[in-house]
Amino acid sequence: MSTQVTSQRLRGKTALVTGGAMGFGKAIVTKFVAEGAQVLVLDIMEPSPAEAQDESSKNITYLRGDVTSAGDWQEALGRVLSIYGHLDIVVNNAGVLHRAQPSIGLSDEDWERVFRVNVKQIYLSTKTIIPYFLKERRPGLFINTSSMSGTRPRPNLVWYGASKGAVNNATKGLAVEWAPHNIRVNAVCPSVGDTSMMPLFLGQDSSAEAHAKMLSSIPLGRVCQPADVANSIAFLASDEASYLTGVCLEVDGGRGI
Repeated sequence: MSTQVTSQRLRGKTALVTGGAMGFGKAIVTKFVAEGAQVLVLDIMEPSPAEAQDESSKNITYLRGDVTSAGDWQEALGRVLSIYGHLDIVVNNAGVLHRAQPSIGLSDEDWERVFRVNVKQIYLSTKTIIPYFLKERRPGLFINTSSMSGTRPRPNLVWYGASKGAVNNATKGLAVEWAPHNIRVNAVCPSVGDTSMMPLFLGQDSSAEAHAKMLSSIPLGRVCQPADVANSIAFLASDEASYLTGVCLEVDGGRGI
């Protein structure tokens, strides 16, 4: 899904996107800028020299930071406001996946990392940025990158799925809690994506047969492309989706049916 149709529907909006240096996040940033948004990317990874130099006519700013650090979130908010003057959208996209394996085989360190990055990130982002929206009396929007593993659990990815189930539950709870203040919270739930996480998803069996078996579970017969996620999030970020909150949008080629 490489065709990119733009309508400048995010013109005038400023977004903070985590995990925007690669994979789904990089596609989200590219799509947002194409739609007219200004974006600050918060990522533990640094962009390539070419990306850092380009920065799309000052519409992209990169900040190296840890989404599990309260201090880094405060720095990110301060940087957004100092450069762009306001913030409208937060995309909690950074995420980690443990290698597919029996649930009792996962190390304590990997378990803690999965929940720290996938769940604590949302806790810290809302704790840091909702007070800004309230103080400025601005409408606000959070979009969380979840997973089909959070709505349709599968063996060998139990704890990753549990972390994404927490993301979905938090998305809905936050949506209800903050709706009276015109702060919306949504999520997207992609199926397995064509990113660097694919080998972890397949586990030790990354054979052609395993790949074919995985594809057979998706009615549309292909894996999720970064552009699929980016296009879906761009819609949720637009004014066209202003009546949507608490939505966990399945971007899964029909796998959840």
